[in-house]
Amino acid sequence: MSNKPVRAQAKGSAGVTGGPNSAVGEQAPEKTPGKRRTAQPSPQGKGSAKKPESHLAMVRRARRINRELAEIYPYAHPELDFRNPFELLVATVLSAQTTDLRVNQTTPALFAAYPTPEDMAAAAPEDLEEIIRPTGFFRAKARSLLGLSQALRDDFGGNVPGRIEDLVTLPGVGRKTANVVLGNAFGVPGITVDTHFGRLVRRWKWTEQEDPEKVEAEICAIFPKSEWTMLSHRVVFHGRRICHSRKPACGACPIAPLCPAYGEGETDPEKARKLLKYEKGGQPGQRLSPPPDYPGLPAPPLGAGQAAQAAQAAPTGP
Repeated sequence: MSNKPVRAQAKGSAGVTGGPNSAVGEQAPEKTPGKRRTAQPSPQGKGSAKKPESHLAMVRRARRINRELAEIYPYAHPELDFRNPFELLVATVLSAQTTDLRVNQTTPALFAAYPTPEDMAAAAPEDLEEIIRPTGFFRAKARSLLGLSQALRDDFGGNVPGRIEDLVTLPGVGRKTANVVLGNAFGVPGITVDTHFGRLVRRWKWTEQEDPEKVEAEICAIFPKSEWTMLSHRVVFHGRRICHSRKPACGACPIAPLCPAYGEGETDPEKARKLLKYEKGGQPGQRLSPPPDYPGLPAPPLGAGQAAQAAQAAPTGP
């Protein structure tokens, strides 16, 4: 892998800014100032008569995609607001079957009422349910939060453990949640296989597996361990902003030349730009308190949208 690949991106169409290259053991290609690049169909795309891609070629393409994503999303981060491992653990459990935005809008009141595992373990179930109701499935989630808080209090001295073997023993905590907490609260590398991650790595032909643990194992084998956590963020960011499930914005995608699924979505650049979401589409992100380097807008607090609509609909004075 000593030769530098030639990059072809649609930076103008996706509104992308360059960022640092953080891929391990590989160097980003030099850029040619002043030239706009247009996304073209991938050599592996539909209608290709080329022979099947070898495993080695797939690994090289996957690592190149990771390098590209590192430049597209140098600010990629966990999209849950948290200040300590306990808050991240609780927020991740709440994020099941809902958006990170709705979790972030709910957790300020939750952590104001129950800032520690000991506080949450002693909560009345009905009070906890009422606070987390906006996240959906609130009864089951309340049971998980009470159970994990009690386990943290009784078995771990009120501290979130920093080992996956311990985390997965907590109620409501599986490998996905454990890897989120380990990677972002403890700096322990891990692949987080959520819906977006699994969808994109299959779309990119990095794996054909459907089971999250098998996906995790195969992707871990492709990338250096030091890349696992940030790779997870970059892939999820791309899935939420550009490579959507039902209608990916292929014509505005900077990694279109590397994508075997190019053409499954909208290829017209102007139409594709209208599909971009969050900061790529000029809209607020999911975090109420995003990192300082986030280029987009903070998300509004719970009820802020309804309040703004009500203010607009209110009659004006005489």
